[in-house]
Amino acid sequence: MTDVATGFAENGYAVFPGAFGPDDIEIIRSEIRGLVDRFDPASVSTVFRTDDQSHARDDYFLTSGDKIRYFYEDGVLDHDGQLLVDKHQSLNKIGHAMHDLEPAFDEFCRSAPFADAAAAVGMDDPMLLQSMIIFKNPRVGGEVSAHTDHTFLWTEPQSVIGFWLALDDATVDNGCLWALPGAHKRPVRSRFTRAADGAGTEMIDFGEPEYPEDGWIPLEANAGTMIALHGTLPHRSSPNTSEQSRLAFTLHCIEASADYPASNWLDRGTLPLRGFV
Repeated sequence: MTDVATGFAENGYAVFPGAFGPDDIEIIRSEIRGLVDRFDPASVSTVFRTDDQSHARDDYFLTSGDKIRYFYEDGVLDHDGQLLVDKHQSLNKIGHAMHDLEPAFDEFCRSAPFADAAAAVGMDDPMLLQSMIIFKNPRVGGEVSAHTDHTFLWTEPQSVIGFWLALDDATVDNGCLWALPGAHKRPVRSRFTRAADGAGTEMIDFGEPEYPEDGWIPLEANAGTMIALHGTLPHRSSPNTSEQSRLAFTLHCIEASADYPASNWLDRGTLPLRGFV
């Protein structure tokens, strides 16, 4: 087992400094600006919240697995649904199928740094499940509460791994990732699923203890650094209270051999799963 794989097995995360160079980062940042330029604010009213998951009752969110959809940050709309800020400062994220539907993101997500990182942490036959642009704009970028990716992207057996790429320098001040090393060995606390009656979603609580307050560490990262996160590793991020943007890109992969239940919230419709080649 390589040093990376050993550390990943022990801690639940692996850091790949300089996975992408400045030119690659600027190319993908330009593509993101293009997506936002083409975005019509009048077409969207969904606000993404991790505290109460209220967005998950919205068909716009629940049918986004095979599309490219835009989600607002909390507090950027007035009572009439009009933007209070410029649209380039309004978004929480864009998701969830850029890697299949946008040629530039297809090429980017299937490039060597992502494929090599997946191999380094021990994935055998990874399939690219979802992709997200996460904004955390200055002063409005919201908190992401502690969670595990397996909760939301359930497979049997567990196989999801997230690849989080800093497109800006990520610091404690502007909302970098925090992780609880080794806690991926703890039982998963919950599963987020489509409701049995077909009406929205529900969070199934398994009755496991809350995450401890102590032991969390910041994963500060320079632009171009990639962080691989085990599917059962608790991680979170704080609000961006600074004047500096914290733009990031995430790609989630699952093993081809794992079962992906139809009850998962992320429904890719007829869009087939594809690997890195």
